[in-house]
Order: sequence, then structure tokens, then C-alpha cells
Amino acid sequence: MMIEEKSLNFLEEIIEEDLKAGKHVSIHTRFPPEPNGYLHIGHAKSICLNFGLADKYGGKTNLRFDDTNPITEEAEYVESIKADLHWLGFDWEEERFASDYFDTLYDFAIELIRKGLAYVDDSSSDEIAATKGSPTVPGIESPFRNRSVEENLSLFAEMKNGKYQDGEKVLRAKIDMSSPNMHMRDPIMYRIRHAHHHRTGDKWCIYPMYDFAHGQSDSIEKISHSICTLEFEVHRPLYNWYIEKLEIFPSHQYEFARLNMTYTVMSKRKLLQLVNENYVDGWDDPRMPTLSGMRRRGYRPVAIRNFCDRIGVQRRENIIDVGLLEFCVREDLNQIALRRMAVLDPIKLIITNYPEGRSEIVMGENNPEAPDQGGFREIPFSRELWIEAEDYMEVAAKKWFRLAPGNKVRLKNAYIVECTGSKKDENGKVTEVYCTYIEGTRSGQDNSGLSVKGTIHWISVDHAVPAEIRLYDRLFKVENPGVEEGDFKDYINPDSLQILTNAWVEPSLTAANPDDHYQFIRKGYFSLDSNKNADGKLVFNRTVTLKDAWAKEVTKTKK
Repeated sequence: MMIEEKSLNFLEEIIEEDLKAGKHVSIHTRFPPEPNGYLHIGHAKSICLNFGLADKYGGKTNLRFDDTNPITEEAEYVESIKADLHWLGFDWEEERFASDYFDTLYDFAIELIRKGLAYVDDSSSDEIAATKGSPTVPGIESPFRNRSVEENLSLFAEMKNGKYQDGEKVLRAKIDMSSPNMHMRDPIMYRIRHAHHHRTGDKWCIYPMYDFAHGQSDSIEKISHSICTLEFEVHRPLYNWYIEKLEIFPSHQYEFARLNMTYTVMSKRKLLQLVNENYVDGWDDPRMPTLSGMRRRGYRPVAIRNFCDRIGVQRRENIIDVGLLEFCVREDLNQIALRRMAVLDPIKLIITNYPEGRSEIVMGENNPEAPDQGGFREIPFSRELWIEAEDYMEVAAKKWFRLAPGNKVRLKNAYIVECTGSKKDENGKVTEVYCTYIEGTRSGQDNSGLSVKGTIHWISVDHAVPAEIRLYDRLFKVENPGVEEGDFKDYINPDSLQILTNAWVEPSLTAANPDDHYQFIRKGYFSLDSNKNADGKLVFNRTVTLKDAWAKEVTKTKK
């Protein structure tokens, strides 16, 4: 049988052509996050792409922090980014910061001034914006554009030495105010920011703009393939202009479509709003699209890498259904998650003909998809059990195969029981269900010849462990919250978190840790949260449901 070879994406085609032509002996990529927030699933696509290409072609990848804006950047974000990268399964060749190059970038700016290609502008930000023109209307040259080289060198040195206040002056490149590309209309290279930098402290009060720092940092590190998202395509002529005029290593920029995903926002500004305005309980809230949130929710890095591989690399913007990510998570967890029983909405089941005070051990399979994962576990069984309230119906509906008076069901891993009735409280709510068990029907030892259509899970009351269960769902109730009219926060799903405080789990889960993954039988995939609740209970987060419940809701809505 022939295995069809996967076709190359457009970046792989470019790299293979470059290597074949001898343009590069090996490739060197970089991942350059700004440390102003936590990494999210969109960054994961870029990470997998940059590291994956370097790995495939025997190259290397740098981690470089674009720390050119001291107002929004923090050391906390630097550490979180490194932790997320390691968790995702990647390590970098060199750890760099744009701030490592501040002296070199300053020297580059001096060189452009000396070449008559940069000038100090006293105009305010509003005045500069007003003279930019539009894509069809040329801009107006600044009255300070033709200052002499000597005056510009002197003023730029004074800017560096702290003589001026924020906004008083900027350094601009002298390119073309009539260019159809707005980014080429004398872009700002440096602005004044009297702010403490997380690495350089108070050494600098002028900071390079992204466009001036980015390409030059690539060049300093001899990055062969600088891979960016499509919104930077219009920046590429400026990227090339700086490199050409400075006559430095010719790094080249390539663009791909960033990840857009349904029921999600991935703007760091919007995510920061959710955190600061307490819509979520932090960057690692399991409803957030951050890698730390996904880790806490129980996603495994292999599922995220598989997802990034499945969506591929495109040149055109598109939107990916979050259901594909959830499918990748289910596909992964189904193979490795340990099966356990948990009752989330309990009522008591009493087996009236089972001896009081007696208990026994039944065996439950750890994972039928992976029998080599330890095989079986011991589960205590007794006369009184917790079952799900939804598994009992006083008057059986058509095709109801669970508990109802006269119905027989299999208790998972244990006996066949027949329901004989129930007890209600003063409000008419069922509080206890009564059954009799049929001897000789224990799982693995059943020779009765009886067959039942329903199987339900349970927890022995005497051995049950209390737990808090957090049912996480999609944070937004509309497919594209970022583009809907009004405030995106108006579309937050009010049911994105349900907390169940009266749940019970089987005793083997007392040994759980946050790195373990479980399938709660019939309920979904869960993992232990890193924190216990105020009562000291175990807290389990739902990673993902067993099936895509949202697909049904979308189908109903469209009918």
C-alpha cells in the first residue's frame, strides 16, 4: 500500500527553492512575541510553524522578545511565554531581546541621519496624523523634514539624553510622503518614553518603533526566513528599505494567514480587558484561548500541535471552527484518558436485597483504547450508591432504557438491578430510588443469560469522595464576537461556567494530580485543577464534552 506524501505548503516550497539555489546553507527562523500578555492559540500556530520549519530543514529558531514598549511589558509575561513554549514542546537556539540591540539600533539611526535619510520632527502625533494623507491622497511633508544632518544629530542626542518630554519630538525616516503605501510616508523610528524598562531600567528614554527594531533585529541575528502574519505584508517594503539603506544582512520577510477561530477573541487588548474587568479569573482561566488557560483546562500540547498541523498554512485569511480544536483534544484524550466514575447530580440508590454492612470490590478497566495502561482498577461496591438524578424516571418514556419501576439496568462493572420504586420529599422531588440486584450477574462473572439495554454509572456512598466539578464551555455565544456590533463583552456566554458543588467521585481519584487526564464515564473529559476549593474538596475542570453539543445547537438554530 502506497502512503500519499503530504504536499508542501508555500513556505516549505520557498525554503526548498532557497536551499536548492544555494541562497542559504541552512535556515534560521525566530519567534518574536511582545511580552505584553500571555500566549494564546494563535501564537501556537506561529510557534509550530517557525520551530517546525527549522526542525524539518535542519535549521534553528531563536526566541526573541520584542520589548520596545516599556509601558505595556512586564517580566511576568516573559516568564509565562518561556513556560508556555516549553510546555508546547519546543526549545530555542538562543534567547534574545530587542533591548539587547538598543545600542546598535541607536547607531543604525545615527547612520540613517548621516545619510540624510532620517530627521527629528517636532510635530505632535495629531499633527503627524493629519499630514499623512490617505491611500489616494499624498501626504504633506513636515516643516522639519529638511533640517540639516548636524541639527538632526544634535537633537537626536538631546532626545536620548532626556532633554525633552514624551511627545515633544520623534525621529522619522525620510522616504516618500506620496507613496501609495502609507507605511512608507516618513514613518516614525523613535519616540520619547520616560518609562522604566523591565530589563534596561532607566538607561533609555527613547525607544524604537516596531518597524525599526524588527527587521534590524532579524538582520543582526541573521534570520533567513522572517515569518509574520498577513497584517505585516504592507510593512515588508519598509522592512526591506531599512535593511537596504543600512546595508546589513538581508533577512527576508514572508507572510501567512494568522489563526482566526470561532467563538473566540484573540486580540491581546481584548483578552486583557477580560482579565482586568473580572470577566474571567485570570490569564489562565480555562475559558481563555491562552495556552496557560488550555493547560489548566486539561488540553495536552500534542493536541494543540495536531490542530496546528491540521489547519495548515494559508496565504488568505480564514476562520477555523473551534470545533476542530475540540475534536483534536477529544481524539487525543480518548487514547490516554483514564476512565473513572463521577456522579455530578446525585440521588441515592438503595439495593434493598443487598446485605447491610457488606461491600465488595469490582474491577473497572482503566482505558479500553489502551489496555497497556495498567489494565484495571479496584472499585468498592456496597448496598447504597450515588447515581445521576437524570438516570431515573418515575414514568418511563418510550425507549427509556435506564431506571424506572420495572426496568432492569446494568450497574457499570457490577450487577444487573431491577428498579422497584422511589421515595420523594415533601416537595415531590425524588430523593431515593430502590432496586433489587440479581445474583450471578456481576460483570465478568455473569452466567445468567440476562441481557439489558441500559448501563449506568454509580459511586458507593460509603466510599465516595466529595468533589467540586467545573463545567467549562465556550466563552462567547456567537461565532464572531470580535466583529459583531457593539461591545464584544456583550456576547459573553452566561453559561460558560457552571460550578457543581455536590458531586461525588470514586476513591481512586484521591491520587489524581493536574497532569493526569480522565474520562468521567458518560460525562466528558476532566482534569484536576491546581487548586482545591474553600472546603478542601478536589476540583475537576471539564476539558471537553464527549461529543460536540454545539453542533446540535447550531443545526437547530439554522432550521
